[in-house]
Amino acid sequence: MGWSLRKWSGLVKRDIHALYLASRDPRVPWYVKGLAVLIAAYAVSPIDLIPDFIPVLGYLDDLLLLPLGIALVVKLIPGDVMDECRDRAARAAGEPVSLAAAAVVIVLWVLVLVFVVRFYVSSSAA
Repeated sequence: MGWSLRKWSGLVKRDIHALYLASRDPRVPWYVKGLAVLIAAYAVSPIDLIPDFIPVLGYLDDLLLLPLGIALVVKLIPGDVMDECRDRAARAAGEPVSLAAAAVVIVLWVLVLVFVVRFYVSSSAA
């Protein structure tokens, strides 16, 4: 069975959703829930630890840090819980996305845009 980039990214996407689901499961310890929420939030956030416009390093967090964080949290979640969450995430893949989550991402992008425009205007006025 060959691994393609599309298949790998689909598995990562499923695991991010599964981490979110696991963070709401009472069988998962509180510290693992917190770490799962942080990893899932970072994955869907438009703001990166290393901005993507920096050559090579910009994609390091997307290609290396994020999968390593996911792998760490997956190891901390009980196996049966993670299996259930992965199944639920796979079934939900075709369902509509959360409008609240989409609104949060849009608000974050607008705030970043406002910050960049204000910074540009203030620096060009000086």
